[in-house]
Formats: sequence, C-alpha cells, structure tokens
Amino acid sequence: MSMGAMKESDRAAAVRVDAAAGEEHAPRAYGAHGSRGADVLRIGLPRAGGGGAGDPGQEGAAALPREYLGPGQVTAAEGGAIAVELPGGQPVAVEMALALPYEPAVGDTLLVIGREERYYAIGVLHGAGRTVLSLQGDVAVHARDGELSLSGDKGVAIRGPELEVQAGKIRMVADAVVQRFTSMVQRVSALLSVQASESHTIVEKTAFTKAKNATILTEETVTVNGKQILLG
Repeated sequence: MSMGAMKESDRAAAVRVDAAAGEEHAPRAYGAHGSRGADVLRIGLPRAGGGGAGDPGQEGAAALPREYLGPGQVTAAEGGAIAVELPGGQPVAVEMALALPYEPAVGDTLLVIGREERYYAIGVLHGAGRTVLSLQGDVAVHARDGELSLSGDKGVAIRGPELEVQAGKIRMVADAVVQRFTSMVQRVSALLSVQASESHTIVEKTAFTKAKNATILTEETVTVNGKQILLG
C-alpha cells in the first residue's frame, strides 16, 4: 500500500472521528418522539413559553402557556376590552370569537383558546352577560311546520312603535294583568262575556252605556246613589 493511500485513509478516519464527536455536542433535528421536524402542537396541554426558570426576568412571574384550550374567568370587560384569568393565575387579553355577539360580564367563565400571545374566546361555559342581535332592515322569523316559542327565565319584553297581532285564537293565562292605555277601542261582533268574582269600575268623568235592551239582575240589594236620579 502506498504512502499516499495511507494518508487518504487516515484523513477519512479522522473525518469520521470528528463527525462522531460533533454529533455528541450538536442538537439533532428530531422531535421528542424521534420524528423529524418541529414538535407537534398539542392543543389543551399548556407548555411553558419564553425563557426557562433560570432566565433573567422570569423569577416571580408565571410564564404564559404557548398553547392553551380551557376555561378563563373574566376579570375586566369595558369598552370591548376583555381580560380573563387562566387557571394558573395568568391574566391575558382575549378577543371574542363567538358566532353570536355576546357581551361578557365580570365573573363569566369563557372557553379560551390561544397560542403564544394571542387568545380568543370561542365559547361561554357560565355567563351572565348579554347577547344582542342587531340586524339591518326587515327581519322575519318563521317556524316552518312547527311552533315558535319565546321564553325567558326573568321575563319577555317586546318594544316597538306599533304592535300587530293576527291570530285565529288568543289564549292568555296570567296571575295578574295590568293594562294602561291612552285610549282603547274594543269591537266585538258576537258575544262579550265577562265572569269575575268581583267587579269594580271607576270613571273619573262621564260614563255612558247604550243598549237596545238592558237588564240588571241581583239576588239581594241594588243601590243607586246620586244628587239627581232621572228616570224616563
């Protein structure tokens, strides 16, 4: 074997030794499970972001999770700015990303998703805020082949300059009814029947009753009291 061949062999062996030694100190481009490339993001498993525990500026402050999916309690909700507190105690600002325009209140529990420093509220777990639907133009709500039901645990309010109700039959059931009108006109084409345990009517000025036939029937006493009583 020639001297030149021996030198080339020695060089190859030295390169292999240097490469092996370099592999011991150089980071390998593999993930935690041996797969090549970046780590797979796992939503729902908080990972510490930023610097480590020994980095300057990190002492005494909890690091925000790089990825998060879970509850967050609303600590501030003013002027569209929403702040929540994550279970670890970290306050973060969130953007509302719901299908309906919900206005959260302090104390609500929202479903928060985030990555790095961007957090979004995608659900309401426990809420006492308001949901406001504001649509442009005429709006029609129709339950096709079904029944439309409106209910509220604390009440139902309908407001508008004019209200029109058209129905084949109206049935009202309530413990108490209070009606206040500036003027009221009732027209009944058939029978108007009122049944009550007691009836009390007060007219501040003039009361006028007109009928083709009138009958007053009582089982006991009829009292008519006035300064003048005109019959005829």
